[in-house]
Amino acid sequence: MTGRLTRRQRTALVRGTQYAVLVIAVVVLALVADWNEIQRAFFDVEVAQKQFPEIVTTALVNTILYTTLGFGFGLALGLVLALMKLSQVPPYRWLATVYIEFFRGVPALLVFIALGFGVPVAFQVSINLYVKVMLSLGLVGAAYIAETIRAGIQAVPKGQTEAARSLGMSQSRAMVSIVIPQAFRVVLPPMTNELIILTKDSSLVYLLGLALSEYELTKFGRDALNQNRSLTPILIAGLLYLVITLPLGHLVRRLEARTAKAR
Repeated sequence: MTGRLTRRQRTALVRGTQYAVLVIAVVVLALVADWNEIQRAFFDVEVAQKQFPEIVTTALVNTILYTTLGFGFGLALGLVLALMKLSQVPPYRWLATVYIEFFRGVPALLVFIALGFGVPVAFQVSINLYVKVMLSLGLVGAAYIAETIRAGIQAVPKGQTEAARSLGMSQSRAMVSIVIPQAFRVVLPPMTNELIILTKDSSLVYLLGLALSEYELTKFGRDALNQNRSLTPILIAGLLYLVITLPLGHLVRRLEARTAKAR
């Protein structure tokens, strides 16, 4: 009995073992890795300098623009779909359900191909690049946003609607003036997460065939990789994605903390 470890000792032993494994792995990596080759492949200063300022003024700006277009359209359509799914008219609920299930189950890649090549060929129409991007990102994003908004609306206590109706508001007026504003406060964190996802999905724009002035971060990094035979442009593109997504992630955490505090 005296030789048996206490729970605290076992916890300390397990934690110490984990740290030891980590230290050993780092040491082995430091000894085995070819740091000169890693520096040449990922941190080539000369190649990095060639990417600026175009990767910021063109690729980063276009990535933000494409994401904004897609999110704006997806938010508007998602709100309509959420209200349709909550409607007392069955055909509206059925249509919204079919749309949401379809676009949540279809890869965004397929939507880009359909709108970028399928629709123009099938209907013999020419669609502006920005419209293609807005529709491709927005149609997919709307399916997820709609479910988020629906859950937010249903999270608002029914007493809020009943109080509004008792003051003489119609059902639609109560929904617009009372319920939806409160629901958006609830869904802001997951909505920001959806914005982060759309930012990354904007990398699929390269499928549409872009002029140099229309490049986004992924396309810019890929072409620079082929030209320089170095992974440095890809690393820079990844860091610029983080410039967008890390502040959004921080915003999500702050909104979640504020929502939890309010509750």
